[in-house]
Amino acid sequence: MKRKKSNVLVTSKECRGNTERMIRRFLKKTKKEKIIEEVRDRRYHKKPSVKKREDRAKAERRRAREELKKIRALERRNRKNR
Repeated sequence: MKRKKSNVLVTSKECRGNTERMIRRFLKKTKKEKIIEEVRDRRYHKKPSVKKREDRAKAERRRAREELKKIRALERRNRKNR
């Protein structure tokens, strides 16, 4: 699997010199790039079967979430048409 090179950069100019805001923004950007999640996954060795099982569960959750999004979008459209 090819890893995407991530470049998370937070400048004091975009946070107007507020260090707390810089930390929050940095954490938000790292979460978005899934850097923290990848570090946690790589911390310990996982058997391939366990990794596959986790990947399948993650894909199932993603599919369920997408299905819910579609259902909610249809409900919104139906409410507007009334």
